[in-house]
Amino acid sequence: MSKKPVTTKVEVDQAVKDIRRATCKVHSAEEKIRIVLAELCGEDCIAELCRRDRQAAAR
Repeated sequence: MSKKPVTTKVEVDQAVKDIRRATCKVHSAEEKIRIVLAELCGEDCIAELCRRDRQAAAR
């Protein structure tokens, strides 16, 4: 019989954080500036621009 590995809540939380960190998209400064300039020019609202570029809108 094989034993199941004993995992603690801390180990599980760390594994989830590692997965999220590995799959998180990093946006360059140029992309962020482009989004802000597009909003300032009145093309779209920040929420729409962020949805289009899959970024979280700052609150």
